[in-house]
Amino acid sequence: MKLATRLNSILPEVKGDILEALELVSKIDGITSVDLNYPEHFKDVSIEEIKSKLSSTGLELNGIALRFRNGFINGDLGNTDPSILESAMKLSKDAADVCSTLGGKIITIWLGHDGFDYSFQLNYEKVWTQVKEKIQELADYNKEVDFSIEYKPYEERAYALIDSIGSTLLIVNDINRENVGVTVDYCHMLMKKENPAFSLSLANMRNKLLGVHINDGYGFQDNGLMIGASSFFQTVEFIYYLKKYKPNTTVYFDTFPLRENTTNEIEQNVEMFNLISNKIDILGMDKIDNTINANDGISAHKLMIEFLK
Repeated sequence: MKLATRLNSILPEVKGDILEALELVSKIDGITSVDLNYPEHFKDVSIEEIKSKLSSTGLELNGIALRFRNGFINGDLGNTDPSILESAMKLSKDAADVCSTLGGKIITIWLGHDGFDYSFQLNYEKVWTQVKEKIQELADYNKEVDFSIEYKPYEERAYALIDSIGSTLLIVNDINRENVGVTVDYCHMLMKKENPAFSLSLANMRNKLLGVHINDGYGFQDNGLMIGASSFFQTVEFIYYLKKYKPNTTVYFDTFPLRENTTNEIEQNVEMFNLISNKIDILGMDKIDNTINANDGISAHKLMIEFLK
């Protein structure tokens, strides 16, 4: 399974130099891939410079994440100002072009500003339809890449327009394009009080699982802790289903080291992921399958104890 990590964690160590960040990440054992943010990671360097650095380091570009900043505070693809909406679409199409040029395969769409803070603030039907139509336009514009919607229940808005696995799969169904699907983020699912493995399964059942972000937290905000730090057995179950489904996607460590050494923090994520994955192999997929199919809490708890032995 390919592993990627968050470049913004590295950038403070290299004074914001994206090329140095790529060089540093490439030296971390186990990391094979990266995601770049558009446009922020392309402000001071050319596409050719990034392409050359990816080639020289051996890193693979998994994809590009859209970042709507500054003037988009009142909406991204759901913005009701025509000029701002036009800017959002240009940003998105430019990102898709860059992704294709660099050999990436996925555009991650997090619509952090599409939502509302007050009752009577948003025309729900109008904005939902607008976002649906704009993602359809993007999917038709560049069919070489996949467009994957990353949902989050709140932050930046009090209520996000696309806030759960249910609403994400609903709008993906409404969009009805083969190259549009879902990115699940472990912390975001905890915030929504979803069980991460269940949401992962729902996306996979519909062949719409395109992106996987893994981290950990306490379910109130996007803590971005190292994996397995606060919800260990839910993480184990999440990784089990990743191994079971074998999705053609890169696992992205979306963690936020604020006080920790960033390189060491990434190494811990790699070590924990591999430890859990290897332990699952030792127990055996069939044994875990049989426990699940027993549909019994005691059996599930015994499996947890055996995992710790």
